[in-house]
Amino acid sequence: MDPISAYKMMVSSGAGGLPANPVQDAVARAIPPAELDKLNPPITLSAPDSAQPAYSFQNLLGNFVQDVNDKQAAAGDAVNGLLSGKNVSLHQAMISMEEASVSFQLMVEVRNKLLDSYQELMRMQI
Repeated sequence: MDPISAYKMMVSSGAGGLPANPVQDAVARAIPPAELDKLNPPITLSAPDSAQPAYSFQNLLGNFVQDVNDKQAAAGDAVNGLLSGKNVSLHQAMISMEEASVSFQLMVEVRNKLLDSYQELMRMQI
């Protein structure tokens, strides 16, 4: 359960029989439930017109790799803009490079976990 859902439950149920807390009451008055719904919108998965649903594992991994590729390209563009004297700040170039690096490291770790899982499945006795 995420913190916003827990807070919604606490506010709507009157703290679930817990003793009154002036801080919780002040927070409940400060953040109306409609605002909490804006912070934590429901996730809906919808399938496009194609045969592959939008929430398939294949599409999830494909989108993940595409995002990493886009970040790598953006980092390359920022560095090239910095080197060619365009209006790109050093800070922005470094941020985009680090973002690309972290996303690539995450992708490699996800790949390693998937490969380990596959190898574990192949070792299983049937």
